Amino acid sequence: MAETTPIQLAVDATDAPRKVLRARLEIPVQPGPLTLVYPKWLPGEHGPTGPITDVVGIRMTASGKTLTWQRDAEDMYAFHVEVPAGASSLEVTLDYLYPAETGGYSSGAGATAQLVDLSWNQVLLCPKGAKASELQFLTSVRLPKGWRFGTALPRSKESGSETRFSPVSLETLVDSPLVAGAFFRTIDLAPDGNVPRELHIAADSAAALEMKSEDQRRFSQLVAEAEALFGAHHYRGYHFLLTLSDHVAHFGLEHHESSDNRLGERFLIDEEARKLSAGLLPHEMVHSWNGKYRRPADLATPDFQQPMKTELLWVYEGLTSYLGNVLTTRCGLWTNADFRENLAVTAAKLDHEPGRNWRPLADTAIAAQLLYGARPEGAAERRGTDFYSEGVLLWLEADVLIRKETRGKRALDDFCKEFFGAENTPSKVVPYTFDDLITALNHAAAYDWRRFFQSRVYATTPHPPLAGITGGGWRLVYKDKRSAMLKASESAHKFTDLRYSLGLEVKEGGTISDVVPGSPADQAGLAPDMKLLAVNGRRWTPEILRAAIKSVRTNSGPIELLAENDEYFKTCRVHYRGGEKYPDLERDETKPDLLGEILRPTRK
Repeated sequence: MAETTPIQLAVDATDAPRKVLRARLEIPVQPGPLTLVYPKWLPGEHGPTGPITDVVGIRMTASGKTLTWQRDAEDMYAFHVEVPAGASSLEVTLDYLYPAETGGYSSGAGATAQLVDLSWNQVLLCPKGAKASELQFLTSVRLPKGWRFGTALPRSKESGSETRFSPVSLETLVDSPLVAGAFFRTIDLAPDGNVPRELHIAADSAAALEMKSEDQRRFSQLVAEAEALFGAHHYRGYHFLLTLSDHVAHFGLEHHESSDNRLGERFLIDEEARKLSAGLLPHEMVHSWNGKYRRPADLATPDFQQPMKTELLWVYEGLTSYLGNVLTTRCGLWTNADFRENLAVTAAKLDHEPGRNWRPLADTAIAAQLLYGARPEGAAERRGTDFYSEGVLLWLEADVLIRKETRGKRALDDFCKEFFGAENTPSKVVPYTFDDLITALNHAAAYDWRRFFQSRVYATTPHPPLAGITGGGWRLVYKDKRSAMLKASESAHKFTDLRYSLGLEVKEGGTISDVVPGSPADQAGLAPDMKLLAVNGRRWTPEILRAAIKSVRTNSGPIELLAENDEYFKTCRVHYRGGEKYPDLERDETKPDLLGEILRPTRK
């Protein structure tokens, strides 16, 4: 088969309200044995997450004859078929069934009665061994009547409910998802620019589309701040795809020229929900530079079947988490106080994680494909995908260090311009290694960066890197009142966070999701997955438990907690006298406020 001859992919999404996609492919072939593969390792998901189990009804025909195919016994994403003599094309039809579960990433729920999130990798097969950058696809989609859509794919023709797209490589196709719905709007975020920057919103209701004018202005400012940070862009246009529903998986996934962002229905109209998730779109946009344009060499695989090595996710995701939070603040989606409150919770949680005594940060990146699916119980001892949150602290410290070493003449922004910016280009991948990273950082400020990362990323450390906070003019403290950000997080995620006092976290119904090893709760015999029933003889509620913790400063006895462990009951006496403790940042007036300097907008 000539890889320049496009594979034709026609997707019928008219049954998306019933959570079904139907696809037909015409694949140019030659007679003989052929192996087709389903995309397995998806960029941005950092694991073998292609949702093969939800692909059904696979049928293959050639020259009008139905062919028998066989799944590979070891690589279950591969299908073997014998193409008969005289055949020049193979027709494949298949259906994709959207799950109802809202967990997971693009393999989670992605369709409701009013909208659909279409990731093209869900509905295609391609010849094994073909490079994703060379294999061409000619794609079309049919949507329910009246539905509108957004995507970074260039359109070639629209006729009724069907849209045809210009030929693109498999790499670009998988990198260009589509969002569509009955309730849909597009907002131009840069009306005066030559390059389109748009926000496409599909929601489960018309009311959910109502964006406040100040938020629209902030998202426009986000684009301006991001492009100022990097000094150049690597897209023909940028398209935020925003899905607002309580019935789809909530996550963000990066792409060169777009980002797939899925949040709750009230994200734009509920201030608390907007603030909690304000960093998602900035984070995913940063990935257009860090992760898509510049990518660790071990993640830049030629197709979607080869395993990815994820060791440098502390750069790919960790640096993006830091820059995303900075941009969230610079564009006004967060205040400086919001940034600090979020930073305080991040630092404190990592500082109450004994798992760091055996597992270095690098291992959380290397084992990412395992840790993404890890259960919450035991997280403090196991560690999770900490390369995101600890990456914020790590790169804040690097930013502060550069500013100090150069006496304010340079900052991490300068590194970003050199390493990720260069000049405007179309979307492409420029791989890098750890050595390339060290070289670029030394251009920003001469320092022993290799030793810096070796001691913080590759060695076990009892505490997270807090020097960015202290060097930035602040200190981590614990107060007896929760910050607004922590309150909002507890309310949204329905849990009670007491890890900084008793040492446990409790779900809404009383189930203990985790216990910090060595904490008062641990010493009293409590464990993850036990269910809290009573506090000092009274039925458990978050308010009653907080009141008991508060009163221990004056009461001499322990806090008695009645817990259920499967079919058995146990009274645990927690000896603790410290009162309520919640993390916050406090200004250190003996040092300049470098954190404030970092968060200052660069575009007026």
